[in-house]
Amino acid sequence: MGEKVMIRVRMSLHDAHYGGNLVDGAKILQLFGDVATELLIRHDGDEGLFKAYDDIEFMAPVYAGDYIEATGEIVKVGNTSRKMVFEARKVIAPRPDISDSAADYLEEPIVVCRASGTCVVPKDKQRKGKK
Repeated sequence: MGEKVMIRVRMSLHDAHYGGNLVDGAKILQLFGDVATELLIRHDGDEGLFKAYDDIEFMAPVYAGDYIEATGEIVKVGNTSRKMVFEARKVIAPRPDISDSAADYLEEPIVVCRASGTCVVPKDKQRKGKK
């Protein structure tokens, strides 16, 4: 295991779902799904399917304009299952109090969500490691 995948995305006003430009937590789970897909492609040569989350913890709010870095890694491999852990961190935050275009790079990223889950790649779809 040990291979990590990371994507970084800026949350837009389109992603904001609640008052104050608050982004729905489901958007972070969508990022985790994209990370999981890349992990499965690298590991098995197939996109696989997300079966279930075991744990999800939302830890800090995400707003339109925030840059979110989502990471994940496979921590356990079964016959068809792949146990994964994920973390999303806010790495850039807008500063509308200064100006419309001001933003800060965060020296200490803020963890906004942690999760773990299981994905499945059916045996007949696994291409990596086959001769």
